[in-house]
Amino acid sequence: QVQLVESGGGLVQPGGSLRLSCAASGSIVVIGAMGWYRQAPGKERELVAGITRDGTTNYADSVKGRFTISRDNAKNTLQLQMMSLKLEDTAVYYCNADVLNRQTMRMNNYWGQGTQVTVSS
Repeated sequence: QVQLVESGGGLVQPGGSLRLSCAASGSIVVIGAMGWYRQAPGKERELVAGITRDGTTNYADSVKGRFTISRDNAKNTLQLQMMSLKLEDTAVYYCNADVLNRQTMRMNNYWGQGTQVTVSS
């Protein structure tokens, strides 16, 4: 089995910063693309930022210039540095990863359980 565990969510005022982390563990041979998604109440889950194994990144237009995604391949971790947070950034943030599972030797997609980010004054 493969587990993705997020941490770092919380309550922050508009204009503030938060750093999310995601740790992958379990039957991992290698992790391919990783990403952060978010889902606000009443809305569909959307991609916030993605990063390939070699470090190529992409961002949703709404977060460009404010959020930075990074990863540590040696530690199987993923981070999202969020700055200049806005009310509309409030959502549950999910970690996502493509993982080559050692038990099945198949590449599967996995999700974390999510971490709440609330931006409020």
